[in-house]
Amino acid sequence: MVQNLHRLARFLGEKVKVIIAAVLFVVLVVVVLLVMSASPVVAVNPAVKSIGIGTPVTATITDPHGVRRVTAYVEQNGARFPLFDESAPSHRLFWSRHQPPRSVTFEAGKNKAPNLKEGKARVVLEAVSNDLRGSSNAAAFDVDVVLTPPRVVPDGFQHYINQGGMELATFTTSGSWSEAGVKVGKYTFRSFPLPGKGPDERFSMFGYPWDLPADVTPLVYARNLAGTEATGHFWFKLFPKKFRVRDFPIDDALMEKLVTSVDPTGQIAPGPDLLSRFLKINGELRQKNNQQMSDLRFKTEEKILWNGPFIHYGKEEANFADVRNYIYHGKKVDQQVHLGFDLSDVQNAPVNAANDGRVVWASDLGIYGNCIVLDHGYAVQSIYGHLRQIDVKAGDMVKKGQKMGIAGQTGLAGGVHVHFSMQIDGVQTNPREWWDEHWIHDRILSKLAPEAAGGSHSSSAAPASPRPRRTAAKKRAAAH
Repeated sequence: MVQNLHRLARFLGEKVKVIIAAVLFVVLVVVVLLVMSASPVVAVNPAVKSIGIGTPVTATITDPHGVRRVTAYVEQNGARFPLFDESAPSHRLFWSRHQPPRSVTFEAGKNKAPNLKEGKARVVLEAVSNDLRGSSNAAAFDVDVVLTPPRVVPDGFQHYINQGGMELATFTTSGSWSEAGVKVGKYTFRSFPLPGKGPDERFSMFGYPWDLPADVTPLVYARNLAGTEATGHFWFKLFPKKFRVRDFPIDDALMEKLVTSVDPTGQIAPGPDLLSRFLKINGELRQKNNQQMSDLRFKTEEKILWNGPFIHYGKEEANFADVRNYIYHGKKVDQQVHLGFDLSDVQNAPVNAANDGRVVWASDLGIYGNCIVLDHGYAVQSIYGHLRQIDVKAGDMVKKGQKMGIAGQTGLAGGVHVHFSMQIDGVQTNPREWWDEHWIHDRILSKLAPEAAGGSHSSSAAPASPRPRRTAAKKRAAAH
């Protein structure tokens, strides 16, 4: 009997040990799982400062274990209005370990919360981690609720536009708006207050870029802080243009000269061979430099700085929007578009300002070499590339015809010339129009200041198309 009791005690002791070990194991597993649990990181990008009727909000939620639930709501005057709620199956013990960041987009505004009022509010986005602990995190941000829609009424004038050229439209805005201008396909052009008028009477100089098809309809637009947009149609007639497509032969000697001129140390465009370096300069660097040039549009004055027609410099060796097929050893290796005129003159010729303006760039600019950019007001800017010498600096005011430097062949240039171009709010357009005094009067000045332009509003006339200046012989002066 005693022996049986001892055996039972030993048996029960072993069982207790097993149970205790199992409990300890479970506790250890739970502790480990709790320690391994993550917390979600919630980020709203781009930041949202205003919401309206239906404003999209995009958030990125980063959690290696995934997300169990995402909710969003808007708070205003003590009330809470739901905006978004999405759940996923729970995984408390066996969760994923390497879930990628998740993007969530939802609509915030009166469509989702009918009782919202104009004024201040707060949007909150919460996420719960899909693991044992189920930690939550939130992103909250204050917003302005803007419910009054914008309105825009275009002018009643006739607008004639050359493809690759530009035009000016006027319009009137009302309602709640923060941004207004003209949209042409993927391009957007800012607006400015009409001189002598109120802030709602506006104008926009816009281009019809060379690379758009001939069936794109320009629109005036006004947009409020909440993203609500109104658009308006105006009368226009487009004159389509066919731009030249030409083969441009390039050999090793010219390629080495150009690559060395732009990147003598091999740090800008490294590569295994000369051709790969040239293609990187001609493509990637060209795109980067054009973007740098476009960004100069923000360095502009809201007034007319120019005076009369722009000066035509030198002989035309290449036209605006020439499409160039680069031929190397009999094969096409690249295609790029030349956005400007190559204007040549004698060696060491001075480079003069085409019109009055302020220098906003006077330094090296990659494929354009030593480059000067002048602002002429209202985001109209002229460009002078490949100079050997620059005699002005950023911030200088220059007069029409003033010497700014000396022509050269810096950058992606195979001969001495000046690359001349014009950009309207950062979009390069055909400079030829700006060489025509009648065109400037008819298309621009008569709409901005009719009295100063002679008192007549002649904007129903078709744009002048001056003939290109001819030269006896064309030189192969440029490679870009």
